[in-house]
Amino acid sequence: MDRRQIKTRTAIYDALTGLLRKYRFEEITVQQIIDEANIGRSTFYSHFETKDQLLEQMCKEMFSHVFSDTLAPEKSHDYSKNHEDMRALLEHILYHILDHKENIRSILNGESEKVFTRYFTEYLESAFGEVIVHMDVDVPDAFKKQFVIGSFIHTVKWWIGKGLKEKPEKIIDSYMKCLPGKNE
Repeated sequence: MDRRQIKTRTAIYDALTGLLRKYRFEEITVQQIIDEANIGRSTFYSHFETKDQLLEQMCKEMFSHVFSDTLAPEKSHDYSKNHEDMRALLEHILYHILDHKENIRSILNGESEKVFTRYFTEYLESAFGEVIVHMDVDVPDAFKKQFVIGSFIHTVKWWIGKGLKEKPEKIIDSYMKCLPGKNE
């Protein structure tokens, strides 16, 4: 994308994020997004077919950054050197959520939560599926994955609901202590 397209896409993302702070996703119309972004209808549709596709793309971009093979240092944290470690990657996820807390809170409101949770689950399974399968617990692999990933997602939602007051390291330390064979 060229700079103009990136600027337009950013305006559309910002518009949806702002609207999500006021309304549930299912209440928001494409027209509201267009008005908030100050763009034309054809411009919106040249980037996205629907508002659902817009939300999906926002989630994909959010997760693709966190789960990227190449990480760069960020303003609040630097996990660029140890992104292979499960604990470090989980902390990175929480710092990323902390850095984007307003957007995340907005997305977790209403129907948009389902899209967020679906993509979050897919990325977590992709990143940790093999690690989870090799945990020393005598239960079916599918159950282990569901348990570990589901409990992490609920931990994140709980942390957000509590106002993100605890440091990511403390949350991950508590979470890791609850995992069999991972309480390092």
